Order: sequence, then structure tokens, then C-alpha cells
Amino acid sequence: MSVPRVAFFADSYHEVNGVALTSRAFASFAANRSYPFLSVRTGPETRHWRDGELETLEIAHSPFVLGLERDLSFDLLFLRHRGKIRKRLTAFRPNLVHVTGPSHTGILGALLAYDLNVPLVASWHTNLHEFAARRLEPKLAWLSESLRRDLVTVAERKALEWTLRFYGLARLLFAPNPELVAMLTARTGRPTHLMRRGIDTTVFSPTRRTRTDGDFVIGFVGRLSPEKDVRVFASVERALRYAGIRDYRFLMIGDGSERPWLARNLERATLPGVLTGPALAEAYANMDVFAFPSETDTFGNVVLEAMASGVPPIVCGRGGPKFLVQSGRNGYVAESLEEFAQALMDLRSHPSLRARMSKGAREAAMTLSWENVFDRVYLGYDEMLASNPGRIRSPPGQSIPLLLVQ
Repeated sequence: MSVPRVAFFADSYHEVNGVALTSRAFASFAANRSYPFLSVRTGPETRHWRDGELETLEIAHSPFVLGLERDLSFDLLFLRHRGKIRKRLTAFRPNLVHVTGPSHTGILGALLAYDLNVPLVASWHTNLHEFAARRLEPKLAWLSESLRRDLVTVAERKALEWTLRFYGLARLLFAPNPELVAMLTARTGRPTHLMRRGIDTTVFSPTRRTRTDGDFVIGFVGRLSPEKDVRVFASVERALRYAGIRDYRFLMIGDGSERPWLARNLERATLPGVLTGPALAEAYANMDVFAFPSETDTFGNVVLEAMASGVPPIVCGRGGPKFLVQSGRNGYVAESLEEFAQALMDLRSHPSLRARMSKGAREAAMTLSWENVFDRVYLGYDEMLASNPGRIRSPPGQSIPLLLVQ
């Protein structure tokens, strides 16, 4: 079978987050293999260009944008680009359309796949229902605890139902961890394949370490926002100080709505903002442990980057990052705040344990590559196209356009 022509609609591309990183890696993979690939995403201006078999169409935001976070937004006038993208898709002649989620870009991709009678593929990257719940809860602080909990629970359930409805439109799904694979298979009835993440172990490496001071540096990289549970660090700091530990320092790389709160409430923390390239790689290598309390991440690209840098991670027992860690061998999976703090103290107090876990973390990261990830994605495409080359189907009695705008 010839290599399929893929039109890839990315929720995020230029930003600093896991979806953007994966989208950039996918476009690079296709370009390096000379696979026919059309990358559709939001950019600073509307323009189209081609480099070999890789075509790119960037569409600019309108002035009417709903800001969700500093690197996340939804264009309320996204449909104005429908004709332009349809024309480009028609010329490209895709065998399938692959969307990364129900953003304005993903919705356009799904609508156009329906218009052009092209199979739709979707990959799950973000637990949007948990994202919505974590954002809503602080806004309802004026309500009683029981009422607030009930409203947040209902909002999370409804957000999950809508998200699953969107993913149910696709003929083939990808998800970044086994729990999500099982959930999507059960809730949508669609075949769902595992789509993990890769890492460049030459960019992220222990050899980039430059720090020589004696501080115990606890690192974090990611969006400083409620769904990342970053306020947990204040409780962790209290536990460290209660234990008499004073030689620690938090290094929290990223930006977001919680950054001012962290600056006020952490006694020993450096918050340099967003770092990229060599500066980010060096920052990882200068950490002694990577602490990642998020329960909503579906994979944890930053955890993998830390491991490649030889930094043992501590993650929670919920979410995708726990699948990267062999607890007690190359990091810890903590089931409670007490376990989280104790793991930090153990790694601080036992340099030999930290050295052993550092080696194990690096070795685990060395087994993962973007090429393997995307080779498996293309195998999934081939299976779908070989088994059923027909169009996507909407639920009985309902069209896809109506389903998407409800």
C-alpha cells in the first residue's frame, strides 16, 4: 500500500505544550520521510507554503478570541476559514484527515472531512473535561463546598460527554496511555491505538549539567495553571521545612495564571518563566529531582524530558505520567501528598539512591523515539484504510455539522 496522504489539523503548534511538541515532531517526521503531509494550524498570519512533500497552511486568529490560558485560545469566528481550507484540502487530495482535538482547528478539520467524504482520525491529547473542572472550581469559591462540588462534578461529566461525542465522529482514535485507550474504546466503540511520545536524547542529556552548588533543586516544567495542581508545592514546602530541611530550592519553569500565587506563597522558589532550546535543556540537567503533581496530564512530555536529562521524577498515581515511571527504579509514583513529600526527602537524603534512579531514568528515556511513535501511527492508518475505506458516519438521525455545533 502506498503511503497515505495525511491532512493534519493541530490544536497547537507554535506554543510551548505537549500538543504543540507532538505536532511539530509529526510534521518533521513526515518531512524527513518525504511523506505527503498537509499541516493545518493557527499562526501569526494566514499563509500557505510548500517544502517538498510537506505543505503548511497557517490561519490567523480573528480579533474575537476566547482566551483560555496564555497559550490556549478559541477563535469564535473560526468558520470564516472554511472555504479557504476546503480549497487547499481539495487540491491536496488527502486519504485521511487527522485532528488533535475539538479546538476551532479540530472542528474545522472534522467538518471538512465530512464535506469531502474523507475518513477522519482523531488523537486524544488533553483531558479537557478535567481541565474544565479545575478551571471552574476556583470561580465558584463563593458557594458552599457541597454545592460547588456538585456543580463541578456535573460540569466535568457534561464536558466529557461532549468531548466523547466529538471523538466518536472519527473512524480511528489514538491515545497516549493505556487507561485512555481502554476508555475511548469502551465509550466510543471506535478502534483506539496507543500513541505515546518520543524524546530527543541528544537535546535532553545529563551532560548539560553545569550547576556545582550544594542546593537540592526540585524542578517543575509546565503551564503554571490550576489543572497542573501546582499549589501542591506550597504544602510540599511546609513538609520539607517541618522536617528541618532548608537546603532545597524550587525551580519552576513555565507561565500561567498561578505564577503570581506561587511567587507569593513559596519561600524558596525561582520562577524564570518559559524556557526553550538549550536554556531549557540545561535547566532540566541542573535539577536533582523532577516533581510533577498534575493528575490531569495524559502523558507527560516534560516527565520524559526530565528522565532523558537524568533527573528522577516523582509523579502522582493518577494520569498518564505514572506509565513512564517504574516506581522505586527510575522515580516514584506517589499516591498521596505524604508519599510525594517523603519521596523528595528520600532522594535528598540518599545521594546513591538518586544516582541510581538518575541512571535508570536516562536508560528508560533512551528506549523511546519519535520515529517509533509515528511509524506505529502510519501502521494504524494503513489498517483503517485497508479494512474500510469509506466515509465517516454520524450517529443515527444526526449530521456531523449539527453534532459539532450543538
